Amino acid sequence: MDIKKGAYTDAADSRKGYFETANKGTIFLDEIGDMPLETQVKVLRVLESGEFMRVGDSVTKKTDVRVIAATNKDLAKLVQEGKFRQDLYYRLKTVTINIPPLRKRANDIRLLVDRFALQFSRTNDIKYKGFTPESIKEMQDYHWPGNVRELRNFVESILILQKGERITADMVANQLIGDKIEPMENNTSLPVVVNRDPDQAERELILRQLLFLRQDIEDLKLMMKESSFSELNSSRSINQSFGSAIQDNEIFDENENLIKGKMIGAFNTKDLEKEMIIRTLEHFNNNRRAAAKSLDMSERTLYRKINDYGIEKKIKKDS
Repeated sequence: MDIKKGAYTDAADSRKGYFETANKGTIFLDEIGDMPLETQVKVLRVLESGEFMRVGDSVTKKTDVRVIAATNKDLAKLVQEGKFRQDLYYRLKTVTINIPPLRKRANDIRLLVDRFALQFSRTNDIKYKGFTPESIKEMQDYHWPGNVRELRNFVESILILQKGERITADMVANQLIGDKIEPMENNTSLPVVVNRDPDQAERELILRQLLFLRQDIEDLKLMMKESSFSELNSSRSINQSFGSAIQDNEIFDENENLIKGKMIGAFNTKDLEKEMIIRTLEHFNNNRRAAAKSLDMSERTLYRKINDYGIEKKIKKDS
């Protein structure tokens, strides 16, 4: 942005913008499809008249630049949706070069890999022994959703991880598997259920842990089946409190791997949550940081729940 000295409080000096700096040269506008509409108006004015005005100035300046713009979006579609100015679109569309995605230019991968690897190894003083032909073939078979940027990042990361080694096909395959991004909705290992109300997700997490506790009790029963009946009274009482309806297939939704909403209402979740917090604090000798980590909640949330449930007094009284 071109700024005139004194245009605003902190404008201590005049500063040249991109178009003024690039006068008689070339300016590259990357990802122009993401340019806000108000900025598009200003760019169009410069392209049409070759004139611009610094912020805070009243004098019009001239510039003569060659403009190269790039985008990974369909500008024609953005024009139809009203997200990109039609006049700017046609002003830029003097010479158009459509570059296919990297997955359709497999023959370019070897050249790009050599370029990125040599550049990175020299800059970071890393010994580079090259890629085997099989490793290049492994990369050519990959679909590269992130195109050249993803390839460059991949080359740099594998050179760091396999420093000083000749890169083989197995190294490439293992790295590609490790870099694969799993869609969030398909990731069942998240600590809480995504796209859910936080309070509901927290209740589901508590109930899930109680189900795991019930399974532990069942396992304990099997191990102690020859023990006296009195030794199992506590386990049986906990088991009975869940009732016969607490079967995994009745509580969990097979399609979403979530606890069914209607089952949450079958329990007094506040009492269950309070009891679990008390037991966890007792287990960790009232170490709140350890208890919060075990309960998979933040310390701040744990402090709030301790205060809401009046748990602190109970712990002090029992200790």
